[in-house]
Amino acid sequence: MAAKHNKNRRQFLRNASLAALSIGLLSAQSKAGKPEDVKCLDDCDATTLDFYGQGPFYTANPPMMQDNLLAAANEPGSRMIISGRVSDLQCMGIIPDTIIDVWHANDAGGYDNSGFNLRGTTVSNDQGFYMFETVKPGKYLNGNEFRPSHIHFKITPPGFDTLTTQLYFEGDPELETDAAASVTSGTFDATHRIIALTENGDGVLEGTWDISIDGDGITSSSDIHVDKGIVYKASPNPFSDRITIKYGVFRKSKVSLLVYDMQGRLVANLEERILSPEIYEAVWQPDSTLPGGHYFIALRINDLQVHYLKVVRIS
Repeated sequence: MAAKHNKNRRQFLRNASLAALSIGLLSAQSKAGKPEDVKCLDDCDATTLDFYGQGPFYTANPPMMQDNLLAAANEPGSRMIISGRVSDLQCMGIIPDTIIDVWHANDAGGYDNSGFNLRGTTVSNDQGFYMFETVKPGKYLNGNEFRPSHIHFKITPPGFDTLTTQLYFEGDPELETDAAASVTSGTFDATHRIIALTENGDGVLEGTWDISIDGDGITSSSDIHVDKGIVYKASPNPFSDRITIKYGVFRKSKVSLLVYDMQGRLVANLEERILSPEIYEAVWQPDSTLPGGHYFIALRINDLQVHYLKVVRIS
């Protein structure tokens, strides 16, 4: 795929300088502070425990999700997709093969305590990504007040302890009064477990939650190396037949622009050649047989994956 030069050289140089500065600050912090003091480029904070823990409605040994579906197609409620990436506590690498055990109330606020409806597990793929589709959980009374809509998680990286927590959603009026969701500091700080939901082109709510947890990360798949290059934008997103990707290369390098599916399989190679420092543009026009869903645009510099963006194809 031919790449086109962007004429805005001044903006490119400014972004390149900022990326290099960010890496310099990160490196200085990594040398000076302990892992819990390290701040990464994506503001990646360690995932915290929830004040209520797993709650009273957990059922052991849930089934593996099929086709990333936690909720059946006929499950009542607003469809919702949650996706993200699992990284280590230093934000230096992703963690594949992390078991993610998920359960939540149905649209009416009730749990299935005799079976496994809205209960299941998924596993982060070899790029560290996970995704599942479900419905937005309903609310239920906890004493005299309703709990905010929430999803329960048990997260287990290979060879490490399980972290049990809960995920909440921005704009929920019950957040401020809930004993767990309202905690803003310490062990049970819920600040980074309250995420935004946006409606995609199919009318489905989407949210991104990146998990940072104690585990063995793979640094070669991390995107902290944005001093080498970065994916600026992919639009339109969601898209149907065609999407334009703008990316920058900050030093003369061997550059690859790749597309992966949710299983970590390579589905397209948009660029693979030596490029000089500049902003470039590429277009992806997937084959009509490629199904709709979530894909990841990954930028590799000298065989090191340095950055990625998630895109959604509407079939």
